[in-house]
Amino acid sequence: MTHKALVAGLAGKDPRIDPAAFLAPTCVVVGDVTVAAGASVWYHTVLRADCGPILLGEDCNIQDNCTLHSDPGSPLSVGARVSVGHNAVLHGCVVEDDVLIGMGATVLNGAHIGAGSLVAAQALVPQGMRVPPGSMVAGVPAKVRRQLTEEEKAGIKLNASVYLTLTKTHQNAHPAPLQARPAIEDISNRTPHTPHPPTGKPSPSGA
Repeated sequence: MTHKALVAGLAGKDPRIDPAAFLAPTCVVVGDVTVAAGASVWYHTVLRADCGPILLGEDCNIQDNCTLHSDPGSPLSVGARVSVGHNAVLHGCVVEDDVLIGMGATVLNGAHIGAGSLVAAQALVPQGMRVPPGSMVAGVPAKVRRQLTEEEKAGIKLNASVYLTLTKTHQNAHPAPLQARPAIEDISNRTPHTPHPPTGKPSPSGA
């Protein structure tokens, strides 16, 4: 790939990346970060461990455009086979194994997400909230809505498995040549579009 992940030490702490982990080009990993085997960090995601450690467990996936940050006294830990959806924010929290964090969700300092739980898209898990294992959490602020079914729990594990397969595909990505762009068509002589038939009645499509 043309771009590479930015992996940088800070204040005497260097990231520890397992050789079997995947860091997508354009992601940023800074400071006291540990990434276990099989974990994947996707495009434009930032892991910033300047105020405390960040730990990613085996086979977890941190999808595109996520932000992970820790605070003093609030380290960030993501368990095995966790999926963190696009644009999510994890801040100084603990996420146990086999959890799915939905797209755009936010989990704040001191929150603890129990194993096998699902945090719905756009949910805001407030500071210090403890989510029991196997829970469905949704809302702003988030509340425990119910227990997940066995089928839903299996779906969380399947999602993590899918990302393991995607990782293998993206590890083989390569720079592609820029294709010549076609000339912009001259539309100055086009007949203007008539939204309705001449009768003034709506067309069948409703346009």
